Amino acid sequence: MESKAIIIGIAGASGSGKTLVAHNILRNHPGEHVSIIEEDSYYKDLSDIPLDVRDKKNFDHPDSFDHHFLCDQLNDLVSGNEVKIPIYDYTIHSRSDEYRLLKTTHIIIVEGILLLNDPKLRKLLDIKIFVDTPADICLLRRVRRDINERGRSLDSVLEQYEATVRPMFLQFIEPSKRYADIILPMGGKNVVAIDLITTKINQLLHDHFIK
Repeated sequence: MESKAIIIGIAGASGSGKTLVAHNILRNHPGEHVSIIEEDSYYKDLSDIPLDVRDKKNFDHPDSFDHHFLCDQLNDLVSGNEVKIPIYDYTIHSRSDEYRLLKTTHIIIVEGILLLNDPKLRKLLDIKIFVDTPADICLLRRVRRDINERGRSLDSVLEQYEATVRPMFLQFIEPSKRYADIILPMGGKNVVAIDLITTKINQLLHDHFIK
């Protein structure tokens, strides 16, 4: 039987393991059934602002994301349309000129820090997951990632964490946990929880899509 795509939202703090959870789910469903969209792709384009000013922006506040655009593209995918996903360049805090073409899949996983904070976005999510990881582990992961992958210095990472990352987590991200259907401790390393989520996805695929 035909049915609309099922959208799964995976939220949690920066460095909590959201991406690992998403890719572990994807690994269990190779092929055309599951796709992943990152909320980071929908950071607002700041190319019209000088780079030194961009560096000082609060990238953990809800206003830094174009959730309206994300909702529009999710609706397009649910309707069976192909979309152009923006590609964000962290080194310059702006969107690149390139994009990623994405066709609709049976299961669409969206992962990002503030997915559950936005009421309109929450309404589009059929399953809402919050990855709950201790703050010290999140910070360690963020330090490694930003230094190794994004060319940041240790001082700049720690300064940003103290100035915006931690305060925004307490104000917006952690409170959004109450909207989750599933709270997932230990992130992508929680094998039992990943297996349970995988089983649920298999059931949804069988019930709605696979004849």
